Amino acid sequence: MLIVGWFQNFVTPIVMMAAIPLALIGIILGHWLMGAFFTATSFIGMIALVGIMVRNSVLIIDFIEIRLRENIPLKQAIIDAVSVRTVPILLTAGTVMIGAVVILWDPIFQGLAISLIGGAIASTLLTLFVVPTIYYLVERKKWKHLEE
Repeated sequence: MLIVGWFQNFVTPIVMMAAIPLALIGIILGHWLMGAFFTATSFIGMIALVGIMVRNSVLIIDFIEIRLRENIPLKQAIIDAVSVRTVPILLTAGTVMIGAVVILWDPIFQGLAISLIGGAIASTLLTLFVVPTIYYLVERKKWKHLEE
């Protein structure tokens, strides 16, 4: 509801949440590659990762909307947002992965580490492409007047 209030619509939060299933790809793949079971700590890692990945989507979409308010065309606003916000997003993902490496071989917290590492890799790479693309497809008619 906070995101709905901030962006003043219901569509943008749904676009932001597109990062959630993208994280699941990396989590499942990571558990499979490590030969590990999906445990309760894996689920905790998934929940933590969802917050981080939605935050990444917020960074991108908020910057897009800032650029749109400056009357920048939608395509250019998306390109600007992704190029400017990529470094902070990669730094966040890198920090999560480095922090999780410490507990990767712990028998209790291994699932947490696998979820964080695998999910961060997949979701970060995919979020940088998928979220802006979905945003463009959803919002292009609304901002068509800037393209002309």
